[in-house]
Amino acid sequence: MAVVRFTDQLPSLIDRFMNDDLFDWTFRNFSETNTTLPSVNIKETNDGFVLEMAAPGLDKNDFKLEVKDHVLSISSEKVGEDLKEGEEFTHKEYSYQSFVRSFTLPDNVEEDKIEAKYENGILNVFIPKKEEAKKKPVKQIAIQ
Repeated sequence: MAVVRFTDQLPSLIDRFMNDDLFDWTFRNFSETNTTLPSVNIKETNDGFVLEMAAPGLDKNDFKLEVKDHVLSISSEKVGEDLKEGEEFTHKEYSYQSFVRSFTLPDNVEEDKIEAKYENGILNVFIPKKEEAKKKPVKQIAIQ
């Protein structure tokens, strides 16, 4: 007889994050300049989720984070710098883009306690889990 664990029947929350984002063919995830979007890593911990977005060259004030209807949207719009008087380029590749990345949040997170920090070109977003969603340590039950 095969043993089927309850946890084997449920997709992980990470899969839900990735599938909702990866296969979203709407315009929630877009770059106005048809360039690549910033890459994202999502890690799950016992306390929550850590979303890391690689966005070098930006400032923390360039980002806008919003939560609406269980969807976290991260956007940025940076205008290119104007040439200074007397400045001439023989080759220029620097460009700035605007983008939006959206992620469907699971029901077991505290949307009103999301925190973000931008450091060394990485935007870190911490999405805490509700207390009941955190894994509890194994409890030993004494036999009387």
